Amino acid sequence: MKKVFTLLILSTFFLSSCSQSDRMELHKERTASAVVYEEIPADFVPKEIRIISAGDSLTEGVGDSTKTGGYLPYLRTLLEEEKGIEEVDFYNYGVKGNRTPQLLKSLQTDEIKDTISTADLVILTIGGNDIMKIVKDNISNLQLSVFEKEREVYINNLYQIMNTIIQTNPEAYIVLVGVYNPFSQWFSDIKELDKIVSDWNVASRMVVANYSNAYFVGIEDLFKKTTESRLHTDNFHPNDKGYELIAERLNETLEERTLPDLVKKAYMVSKEEN
Repeated sequence: MKKVFTLLILSTFFLSSCSQSDRMELHKERTASAVVYEEIPADFVPKEIRIISAGDSLTEGVGDSTKTGGYLPYLRTLLEEEKGIEEVDFYNYGVKGNRTPQLLKSLQTDEIKDTISTADLVILTIGGNDIMKIVKDNISNLQLSVFEKEREVYINNLYQIMNTIIQTNPEAYIVLVGVYNPFSQWFSDIKELDKIVSDWNVASRMVVANYSNAYFVGIEDLFKKTTESRLHTDNFHPNDKGYELIAERLNETLEERTLPDLVKKAYMVSKEEN
């Protein structure tokens, strides 16, 4: 375990360079009504899709050599190739170093609330810095039990984040991107690191499962046992290839679960306007 936490301390260095609470009532699942959609014409083009991206350095795009927003430009290209989507507008509120308390606070500002109120989709990257703060705060006595205790705090914060978004815009879809272990490709034999990350993802998936309009997208496997480098030179953030793969994973989930409904809604609105 000493070796494990030595590695975690190293990760704190990388992170530092980048820079209550009772659970709120769970969002009640909306009752699905029997709506029959007409077949969408082949030449139908909906209005642009508005996507809010918020969270930490993965959303800001740290490690992206083009400095254009990490996974966002890749995802925009993929989405705009989808049938029925003419344009995707992204609003990037990623801040390096953000943890769940900072994200929750930012989501309650008038600027972001106004943007979310008209958004079709909210994509979140959060959690990695929550893990690293535990290392900083318990540097002299790191134990797995500490991570297990603090994970409950993270869960409470995540419930509040989800509820805040839904209260602002009950119709918006929410996608939460999981965390990954940046050291797994170099120290794959040390299982404790993988366990901490895995436990965090299980907690995130559990929270998201309580919301009918939310989805969890795991990316942990994308950075395990790869023959090509998918991390930036800081060995913490994704590089261009890493961000491209995150975008592809996101697009797979959106294709399956979100885009069909978004296109249908746009078509119904178009019919009403006409």
